[in-house]
Amino acid sequence: MRITGMRTTPVAVPFRTDEIWAFGRRRGQVSVLLELETDEGVVGLGEAATYPSADIVLAVFASLEPLVVGADPLRIEQLVRRIDVVGTWHHVGASSPAIAAVEMACWDIAGKVCGQPLVNLFGGRFRDEVEFFWYVARAEPDEVAEEGRRATAAGFSTCYLKVGADGPRRDVERVAALRDGAGSGARIRVDANEAWSPGSAVRVIRELARYDLELVEQPVSGRNLDEMAHVRSRVDVPLLANEASWTRQAQLAVIKAGAADVISVDNQMDDGLANLRRSAGMCEAAGLPVVKHSLGELGVALAAAVHALAATPNARPAHQAYGALLTDDVVDGFGGPAANYARGHLAVPAGPGLGVELDRDRVERYADLYRREGAGFGFHDRERVHAAAALPKF
Repeated sequence: MRITGMRTTPVAVPFRTDEIWAFGRRRGQVSVLLELETDEGVVGLGEAATYPSADIVLAVFASLEPLVVGADPLRIEQLVRRIDVVGTWHHVGASSPAIAAVEMACWDIAGKVCGQPLVNLFGGRFRDEVEFFWYVARAEPDEVAEEGRRATAAGFSTCYLKVGADGPRRDVERVAALRDGAGSGARIRVDANEAWSPGSAVRVIRELARYDLELVEQPVSGRNLDEMAHVRSRVDVPLLANEASWTRQAQLAVIKAGAADVISVDNQMDDGLANLRRSAGMCEAAGLPVVKHSLGELGVALAAAVHALAATPNARPAHQAYGALLTDDVVDGFGGPAANYARGHLAVPAGPGLGVELDRDRVERYADLYRREGAGFGFHDRERVHAAAALPKF
């Protein structure tokens, strides 16, 4: 079997409310869908988050084509190493969601050829369903409280809130409102996106601790592990590494530095699903659970993540997905808006490969939206394009 073509389709799916974080916002999810065609008629699906932008991811796909077309899609490790070494990504020191999408599509082909769901190629189900959190993406305390009530009513057990406002009092008000809205039984996870200095992080986390936080994600710079370890040694709330841990090499450094209690892993930022599972194994050896990070994903990438996480024993906490924000999706019967989740969980798809298929009408609808309005869906906040932004904020 040989790969004969790569078909890419950028799509834009709106959120029901803007995603807002310490230094920006976006109004919806832009992904590039990949269809990897073969000479035997088997087509593999992949999906790339458009990070840092759609134009860059599409350019990476174009650069990968000479390395991918003609390859055997069942020799996944060989193909990824070719991209890494011959394609020089090893020297870049980072990866691209486009590479992960190629690897994902190859796994989809492998599952279809074997007639097995992808989870079985990863060792079988350790769990039958995977838990995700409710993304609280509103700013005002009364809105945050309402989102907490909405999460509880929808059956989600974990709420995730962006903090890192321009002043700490605002964050305290919002976390208090979330606890009030979600109730005493909900788990609350906050994410500062590197917004705090070490001293500020210790002070703010100690103040927020009275609201019984599950985790604080990346309170300080991910580039200074000594700072993270310093904060961890001075607070009682467990810390989750994210910006510090997007690759296996970075995760190993976090483990060595004793800088986190939980480590975030992301197949889209580290060459694919096989490496996500390598990351999880490394963290398991260190006695640490892992959480899947998301740059935003639709049903194709979400299905791939569910297969991998279901087969990974230490993928225990609720993971990141965008069900609380998405208004629609591009696949049939999986992922998408929160109504498609059962108590915040998604069951592992049962079909061969990823077990999902594209809804062609919706793909065309959201491809057309991307063509017309794609520039308005970017990661940056247009109101802050010319702002003098810097981290930490205080």
